[in-house]
Amino acid sequence: MTAPGRRKPAHVLANAPFRRLWTAMSVCSLGDWLNILALTALAGNLTQGDYRTQSLAIGGVFIAKMLPAILLGPLAGAFADRFDRRITMVAADIARFAVVLSIVFAGTYQWLIVATVLVECVNLFWVPAKDATVPNLVPKEQLESANRLNLLVTYGTAPIAALLFAVLSVVGDVLRNLAPALADTDTTSLALVVNACAYLVSAVLIFTLRGIPKRDVAVSSPSVLKQIVEGWRFVGANRLVRGLIIGMLGAFAAGGAVIGVAKVYVEALGGGDAAYGVVFGAVFVGMALGMFFGLRLLSGLSRRRLFGLSIVVAGLVLVAISLVHNLVIVVMLTVLLGACAGIAWIIGYTLIGLEVEDSMRGRTFSFLQSTARVTLLLVVAVANPLAALFGVHGFEFGGLSYRFDGSNLVLLIGGVLATIVGLLAFRHMDDRQGVALSDDLVAALRGERYAPGVEEQVPGLFIAFEGGEGSGKTTQSRLIAIWLRDQGFDVVQTREPGSTKVGMRLRAILLDAAERGLSARSEALLYAADRAEHVEKVIRPALGRGAIVVTDRYVDSSLAYQGAGRALDPGDVAKVNAWATGGLVPHLTVLIDTPPEIGLTRLGGAADRIESEPLEFHEAVRKEFRALAAAGPERYLVVDGTLEPGEITRSIQDRVREILPDPVPQESEDVTGTMPAIRD
Repeated sequence: MTAPGRRKPAHVLANAPFRRLWTAMSVCSLGDWLNILALTALAGNLTQGDYRTQSLAIGGVFIAKMLPAILLGPLAGAFADRFDRRITMVAADIARFAVVLSIVFAGTYQWLIVATVLVECVNLFWVPAKDATVPNLVPKEQLESANRLNLLVTYGTAPIAALLFAVLSVVGDVLRNLAPALADTDTTSLALVVNACAYLVSAVLIFTLRGIPKRDVAVSSPSVLKQIVEGWRFVGANRLVRGLIIGMLGAFAAGGAVIGVAKVYVEALGGGDAAYGVVFGAVFVGMALGMFFGLRLLSGLSRRRLFGLSIVVAGLVLVAISLVHNLVIVVMLTVLLGACAGIAWIIGYTLIGLEVEDSMRGRTFSFLQSTARVTLLLVVAVANPLAALFGVHGFEFGGLSYRFDGSNLVLLIGGVLATIVGLLAFRHMDDRQGVALSDDLVAALRGERYAPGVEEQVPGLFIAFEGGEGSGKTTQSRLIAIWLRDQGFDVVQTREPGSTKVGMRLRAILLDAAERGLSARSEALLYAADRAEHVEKVIRPALGRGAIVVTDRYVDSSLAYQGAGRALDPGDVAKVNAWATGGLVPHLTVLIDTPPEIGLTRLGGAADRIESEPLEFHEAVRKEFRALAAAGPERYLVVDGTLEPGEITRSIQDRVREILPDPVPQESEDVTGTMPAIRD
């Protein structure tokens, strides 16, 4: 429900210039996927008859497609920042149209490779020009929505392209049979013509797009090698990001193995170009299902656990694909493989976006993309020669025969690699140590989040506010408590540490700046002791009578401050606090996300023991808060703490309305008047 007096912003596609660019991007993405399918199929068709030659020929296409990005990527990025972006994109589209069309008339493998390299070189200039244009066409607050739509067409057009390729392949076969003059024409020619026309349509759309600014100053772009070296330095210092990168690169490596041998493998199963298109599209249909339904089906499972688990399952599915010789079963397994990849992909990107500071986020994504290119290139370069070297082998088992060729071997190796990498990622990222994965999975399938030792279900509503020093959570928790009381609810507003007699004494010890020698373990245990007393004496009695409890800090603060800030084992901190609270989990946790360099300036008076910690400590705390929220998005509301206090309050009110007991307050006066000083 939209808050009274607030007008719902127009959809980003209502922006005419962005809509035109997005349409051009959609057409281009369709053409790009159709291009991959057509070129690999044509390479296989031109070298039919020899298994080894065919494997090497298809591998050559993938190497030709990826090599320019590694060598010329930085140059293209600088070009996009210096010259007119609209003209750059139009010229690139026209060049791609001409080069792709020339493949149809040349009809040789040698020109196919040359043309592939030329098309990819041109792509390098089109993509950064497009990426740099989007922020200039949409308001800042709609940029995230625009990027989501861009991601949708980048990957969402793949199954459409696969279906279109299958249909065009069938049409091409029919035309060759009906028209003798076309008998020598390859079935992929029609797909290449449609591919070329897609680029021409994009050129027309972008040519009529006005308002794209020209940049006069070039921004330097580091080489791929330098990006990788700088990236590994950062990744090596962050356990969560390290697990994410390991998992995503492992998935890329397994995907490279699949891409490299898919055409040959499908042909070995008795399928033609149409079947190749169906298998290719099945991967992306599965990805879409994983992104949109997989996360909902397992919403109660920790996102960190689900990331590693999805890669492990993908590896096991790939092993099954390598051993099965039934095309229909392979297609179904490929959908499952894509679903696992989709789940891992969206979780990985989300966690990186939440975990990595804005100042490092661009370099982290750039590092991931650069390393992924190198990984794909190496895997594809090795996969096809390995398949060709292994050749074809037949085995007899009594009266049964079994064929195991190079493509089976590559898929098997890729599956084993993905399984191992998934296990490593799971180990690095597991935030529920001590909780059996089977228990977590069963609870997630029921739509619940498993909490060991949880006591009876309480009738009240439990809301926790979390955030770093000076984030504004104390102010916001107080305002929400006032707002709820105005609606007639029984509200208990409390805080940690110090809401009980014992807690007040513990608070004096924990926050006393003179207690600098307190060990990290002692600190964690003292906070847990305060929390145990707090739950027993304040929270549970209030929830038991049906009240709404609003607490300023809860278990997440210990996980962030002692787990990340003090570098204690997060599993140990979680176990101690689960025991101290009896497994009591808030119905909603509101995270006021404020950069430490801003929050610390809001503090007044003498700094206490926690506030006086160095900036690096507070940055680690903020990262852990964001990671916890990403691991359980169904239970968290993350609010930008740099917004105006009134806007923050309205966002929290909108979310709290969704979980209030009946009757739900529909309209009320927002508590957004004169705001007290923000200090935690």
